[in-house]
Amino acid sequence: KFMSFLRIVDHVPELEVCPLWYHSDLSRHAAEALLLSNGSDGSYLLRNSNEGPGCFALSVRAKDSVKHFHVMRKDSGYAFGFNEFASLQDFVNHFANQPLLGSDTGTLIVLKCPYPWRVEEPSIYESVRVHTAIQTGRTENDLVANAPSLGTKEGYLVKQGAIVKNWKQRWFTLNRYELKYFKDKMCEEPLRTLDLRACSAVQFDYSQDRVNCFCLVFPERTFYLCAKTGVEADEWIKILRWKLSQIRKGR
Repeated sequence: KFMSFLRIVDHVPELEVCPLWYHSDLSRHAAEALLLSNGSDGSYLLRNSNEGPGCFALSVRAKDSVKHFHVMRKDSGYAFGFNEFASLQDFVNHFANQPLLGSDTGTLIVLKCPYPWRVEEPSIYESVRVHTAIQTGRTENDLVANAPSLGTKEGYLVKQGAIVKNWKQRWFTLNRYELKYFKDKMCEEPLRTLDLRACSAVQFDYSQDRVNCFCLVFPERTFYLCAKTGVEADEWIKILRWKLSQIRKGR
């Protein structure tokens, strides 16, 4: 009966069987695109990690972002968070109980629904009615593949006001090139959306009388934000800087 939750994976020698929600060849980028477009809050999948052979990642949809967690091989078993599992069967059985997962942001996610490796697709295709070249004389070398960089994050940060320099907690979400902040996590409409394509720098800030503070420099204003911990501030800075580097590369 348990085998119905598993599939044979010939090209992953360290595993004899894997859960049906193991996406062996899925990249971090593709996992985010898949879960954001076709998953729901609490959807998750297992994939290979870029940390090296035998390392895996659990990608989890949390509202409008996707979080990634390490799943490490330990001897013949697995280590995930504070738990260790003697076998793959124990690891998969753990997810049948809808575990509650928390990160440094304080966000709690109920792992409700594994995203299967194989999903039904319609065998329906559009008919071509128009097909003509707009430009001529170009070759394959002239084709430039381009897509917006993903990489999502969300969490509470304390933000300094623009006019009255008081500090208020706001819920922030990062998706593509947009950093939005809301009055609270439950609010649907953001108070403001910051376009990172106009941001010139992200860095730790020591000018404010607060710890774990960093700033985003825009032409019209510098935004000062504070995280709960130094680790969380460092995570925000790293992913925001990565976003800026992708923007400068034109991606």
